Amino acid sequence: MATTTAEKSLPIPPLKTHKLFFLSQISLRLFAAAATLAAAWIMLTAKQTSVVFSIQVDARYTYSPTFKFFAYTNLIVCALTILSLFFAYIGNKAVDPAYYFYIFLHDLMVTMLLMAACAAATAVGYVGKYGNSHAGWVAICGYFGKFCHKATAASSISYLALVVYLILTVMSANKARHIVVV
Repeated sequence: MATTTAEKSLPIPPLKTHKLFFLSQISLRLFAAAATLAAAWIMLTAKQTSVVFSIQVDARYTYSPTFKFFAYTNLIVCALTILSLFFAYIGNKAVDPAYYFYIFLHDLMVTMLLMAACAAATAVGYVGKYGNSHAGWVAICGYFGKFCHKATAASSISYLALVVYLILTVMSANKARHIVVV
């Protein structure tokens, strides 16, 4: 059976390095899925009722489009991470570096999406905690401490997932840089 020059030029990674890469991909993706699911769950269940100036007021994530975006983005990232676990398993058998380019694109898009959600939640959380005297916005965390603590916890966990996805993006970019252009 004859082999083409393209097949000869594809480097075959050492087995130990390939297994280490595969195991780190799986473990980091599992951690990212768990972290984004936890962040979404905490945000989706965050609610508090408080009496402010003799008026009963509720605080829920659904009252803020930013917090809805944050919660739904974490759910989407969790689903995409679980989907990427399947592709990482397929990639364990792949030797073509072009395959890793598609994983890199996936990781990069998910990283950007998660970064947008974290940044938006942080901005609204900052205003909720400290207010904005120039715009006339009052800090509400003094009245809704439990809600603010849950939003802070969800944001922190989501930032951990963002760091994991940054690591995954760098790893997949490094693996994809060996693409042979024919």
